[in-house]
Amino acid sequence: MKETGTWGHTPYVCYGPKSHQVCLFLHGQSGNKEEGERFAQIANPKGWQVMAIDLPQHGQRQGGAEPFLPWVVVPELEQVWQELQGRWSRIALRANSIGAWLSMLALAGKPVDTCLFVSPVVDMENLIQTMMTWAGVTEERLEREREIPTDFGQTLSWDYLTYVRQHPVHALSAHTHILYGDQDNLVPQPVVERFAQAEGAHLTVCPGGEHWFHTPEQVDVMGQWEARCLP
Repeated sequence: MKETGTWGHTPYVCYGPKSHQVCLFLHGQSGNKEEGERFAQIANPKGWQVMAIDLPQHGQRQGGAEPFLPWVVVPELEQVWQELQGRWSRIALRANSIGAWLSMLALAGKPVDTCLFVSPVVDMENLIQTMMTWAGVTEERLEREREIPTDFGQTLSWDYLTYVRQHPVHALSAHTHILYGDQDNLVPQPVVERFAQAEGAHLTVCPGGEHWFHTPEQVDVMGQWEARCLP
């Protein structure tokens, strides 16, 4: 069973038969809401509907007016939460990479039942500084020039770095589970380990796993982890 629609600017697809509980699925960079279909095959038999959305500049919103920036996405996710609360009494979260970081910004203080994070960006400042090193850009130059395109497809932004420093993130739920690949080239293992320890999150490290879990073996590990961690 599948329902499609739009909340404001936000397209969604909802998988599974009617239930009192729902899991919000947030994709990562270059992802889309259709990625939630695989997860729904695990969540639906457990009694969870899965609500997957397209974030700005992703999926059917590519080329749209809204930029993929946290000060745009966070208010949108806050509105999505209001929609979810109007339809379901129990809400969980399944998020990838930057989707996990954006969810921690937007849903802080909200009654999120359970969080499943795959390759979460838990320290965005560290990631930006890593990309600055890759690009050979100093903080002084970034402050002076405000925006600097890179040859690896990301634009470094002083406003973005400033926002990140002003908005630290914390786990949303006492039941937070993290799946991390030890070959992740974006989020260093010590960074995610420190976050998990400080926030009381349950960390599972996948040997040979990358930031993007995409090989058949990695997807299988992810599916087993999801089935184990989703109540």
